[in-house]
Amino acid sequence: MEVKQKDTDKRGRFYVGIDGVEKAIMTYSRAGQDKIIIDHTEVDESLRGEGIGYKLVEASVKYARANNLKIMPLCPFANAIFKKNSEYADVLF
Repeated sequence: MEVKQKDTDKRGRFYVGIDGVEKAIMTYSRAGQDKIIIDHTEVDESLRGEGIGYKLVEASVKYARANNLKIMPLCPFANAIFKKNSEYADVLF
């Protein structure tokens, strides 16, 4: 499943869509020009247990690295993933 991204000036999201419906989503807000704050992650029950939440976090890390951003994971799920994966430390705020 492909993770896609939508971005505006102040907010954005990473998501997985199936048949035009967003079934998994991770939202963030911008904090200045160099930081994003992950505030919510939600995965539809039909996709739970498939690692989709991890893929959303991974997509945010790739996005941060490509855009020289730091991530503040306020979402409990995202925060737990960052704590478990030291390879994401370079983008952690």
